[in-house]
Amino acid sequence: MVEEEFCVVCGATGRPLVDGVCSECAADRAVLVSAPGRAVVVLCPHCGARQVRDHWERSGASPLLTAEDLTPLLEVHPEVGLRRVRWEERSATATVRELVGTAHVVFRGAVRDVEVPLSVRLEHRICPDCSRKSGRYYTAILQLRGPAEGPTEKAVALRSRLDALWTELMREARSDWRKAVSWREELPEGWDCFFTETLAARSIARLAKQKFGASLKESASLFGRKNGQEVYRVTFCLRFPRPAGAGPPAAAD
Repeated sequence: MVEEEFCVVCGATGRPLVDGVCSECAADRAVLVSAPGRAVVVLCPHCGARQVRDHWERSGASPLLTAEDLTPLLEVHPEVGLRRVRWEERSATATVRELVGTAHVVFRGAVRDVEVPLSVRLEHRICPDCSRKSGRYYTAILQLRGPAEGPTEKAVALRSRLDALWTELMREARSDWRKAVSWREELPEGWDCFFTETLAARSIARLAKQKFGASLKESASLFGRKNGQEVYRVTFCLRFPRPAGAGPPAAAD
């Protein structure tokens, strides 16, 4: 007579066993998903960026906590497959959120839902990008100008045309390039765009040259010293050609 193996906990037969225990009983006895006693999420109140260890990411994200913030905080058993988590906020203060996550998991072939309480403390810190922008910090200027040769365009019409070209340019620029734009200043001769990253300014200038046939001139000036090295601010002057078919421009303002 052949004896059928059974779970030493519940006595069930016909189930896969690990060390004499079926998956259902093993799941009941194991901590499948857990959360720290109190987690901390650091976000920038200006742009919504989150601090992840020693860097910032997700600029432009919602100031509200989402699954993207919460689910990575969970501690998952090495044998568990985490399929999805549904979060529900139970209470909230200005700085603390009390939530419950319902995790849909698979453990040794057994599928179940696990409820995980989570307390999150919100900390607001200004990210480096927003800090530099608020202090009018910049490393590069991108100048938008009309053609150097020929009759001068009327200032109002020129600024309007350059602004439209800038808007079109921004639609094609990479998000990290756009993020580096600190502020813009309107001038009689066009626009000055200030950047917190020189590489982003150079990349956008080259894109404008390729897309619109603008001429590009680059120059640098010594700004100061940092960590014993000279620091330069770079100016990129873009001159956009007059639109094809445009008639003789009116006199400048």
